Amino acid sequence: MHYNARSLLNVLNDMKLFITPASPYARKARIVLAEKRIECELVELVLSAPDSPLPDYNPLGKVPTLVLDDGRSIYDSPVIAEYLDNKTPVAHLIPQEHNLRIDVRCWEALADGVCDATVAVVMEKRRPAEGQDPKLIERQMLKVERGLRTMAQDLGDSKWCVDDTFSLADIAVGCTLGYLGLRMPEINWREDYPNLAKLFAKLSKRQSFLDSIPPAA
Repeated sequence: MHYNARSLLNVLNDMKLFITPASPYARKARIVLAEKRIECELVELVLSAPDSPLPDYNPLGKVPTLVLDDGRSIYDSPVIAEYLDNKTPVAHLIPQEHNLRIDVRCWEALADGVCDATVAVVMEKRRPAEGQDPKLIERQMLKVERGLRTMAQDLGDSKWCVDDTFSLADIAVGCTLGYLGLRMPEINWREDYPNLAKLFAKLSKRQSFLDSIPPAA
């Protein structure tokens, strides 16, 4: 167990966030906590461990899972992000205006979808070579490629993903690009999409991203 940096707002400090260090979805929740300046205990898990407490709080056994001070559980990362964003007035990450809110949510869904496809490919490639499904890998890689292309097209020359304002959309995209760099370094998205590379470089300088860099192994 470990704690994030001391918060400027001493609220909700009895919460626990169950994570695995390399999960891009857990990283998203950690970054939201940091940007919102909310204290929260981080509980690192090995999902395959037989004594993992996670199923007691999330029947799906997935991270991230946020356990509140009253024992209630919240999952998954989009729901956790919305819960946290509405708990304090600091640094709102999801706009209140309807159209902008939908835009942010669509960016998040797209980024999470690229992550989902990446995870599917990674898991399939961990199977013995003779048991892998090339068609599955091809289908998921097409999702990754289309997702990156759409993100780059929609970002264009903008500073941030939505309304030129840092938001949950940028957090989700940054976590996805970081995960691609970790698990699929052979994809040259930086060269293919320099605007995404510029956005990622800017995000990578934020303390919330620096403090949540996943391990290389």
